[in-house]
Amino acid sequence: MKTTDVQKIYSEFVLPTYAGQLPICLVKGKGSRVWDLQGKEYLDFFPGWAVSGIGHCHPMVVNAIRAQAGKILHVANNFLNVKQAELAKTISEASFPARVFFCNSGAEANEGAIKFAKKYGSDTGRFEIITMKNSFHGRTLAAMTATGQEKFHQGFQPLMEKFRYADFNDLESVKKLVNDKTVAIMLEPIQGEGGVNVASRDFLQGLRKLCDEKDMLLILDEVQTAMGRTGKMFGYQHYDLEPDIMTLAKTLGGGAPIGAFVINRRIKKEVLIAGMHGSTYGGNPLVCAASLAVFKAIKKEKLITNTVRMGELLEQEIEKLKAKYPVIESTRGLGLMRGLKLCEPAAPYAAEAREQGLLINATQGDIVRIMPPLTVSSKEIHLAMKILDNVFMKLSKKSEGCACSNH
Repeated sequence: MKTTDVQKIYSEFVLPTYAGQLPICLVKGKGSRVWDLQGKEYLDFFPGWAVSGIGHCHPMVVNAIRAQAGKILHVANNFLNVKQAELAKTISEASFPARVFFCNSGAEANEGAIKFAKKYGSDTGRFEIITMKNSFHGRTLAAMTATGQEKFHQGFQPLMEKFRYADFNDLESVKKLVNDKTVAIMLEPIQGEGGVNVASRDFLQGLRKLCDEKDMLLILDEVQTAMGRTGKMFGYQHYDLEPDIMTLAKTLGGGAPIGAFVINRRIKKEVLIAGMHGSTYGGNPLVCAASLAVFKAIKKEKLITNTVRMGELLEQEIEKLKAKYPVIESTRGLGLMRGLKLCEPAAPYAAEAREQGLLINATQGDIVRIMPPLTVSSKEIHLAMKILDNVFMKLSKKSEGCACSNH
């Protein structure tokens, strides 16, 4: 079968919901590398939208899935499930004393967190949730409404009530929106789809204090920032605080579809009780076995230490590019979650990088997003930066008139 054959099948049988779907059919992955149907090799520095966060087909994850598949694939949630129990305990021990609900994706995890918050405030008549402009929380109805980007709302009105949008990293903007109906504040420690915007320490700590004062829940969407991505197991650990609710997905499964929302035991009252929430596939043995293998791999291979080291190297190399090419206005990020803000559209740069064998992402129009797996090596980072250097050298002539504030 050729790529054109696959495209033809897609055009007839698959809903065309993914804008700019690339004419590349990936069929094999290992570590930081993937191969397409024609055998072309790519260095993948945006593996599956950060789902394959410990690399494609990590041996520990593959072996765990194989072993579990030979025993039992699915257990209904009205029975006990050893793997789910072990994973809930593992998440709690790695983060904060918690109870966990398992689902299938980040959007579902955020839906559950929203549902929890609304039930938490129901006895006091509170139901409004403050989220951030340029946030992204998923494609389901409540998660989409929580997303502070109008482009995702178009055509789906009326949206769910009641979400209000504050300015990221502006505590006063949040305070102005708080009223007697506000039950929670929800945000990403680093806005991924929003442009790799990092929350400041003062901002997040200010939100924690505000939530404590007003008996509001602090919900942190860690779908992209968890599982070692930022140089800590969870992004909130950079800020000397704990959220009331944390949502997880992506790297949590190492490629298997799993999500979770994690409820801090500091919340004493029972909120969601039997019959109030559920998920048919959530936390089944197969995906929980994969997730447990991710935790084991991160610990055994010291991948958080590697993320810190490789994140520092990546930052240094990106800064060299910034000094060399005026089109790069600024850089930001933590660990292996990095963004380059350009003075012009980023899509041509991502496209040219792809032609040269490097997979990266363009978001928010002018941001080049780079998120290699935690297993990435210094050799692979240098190779990726060499490709990017060639990309900027080739395209920079078109940007000679670009006036950036830092040049």
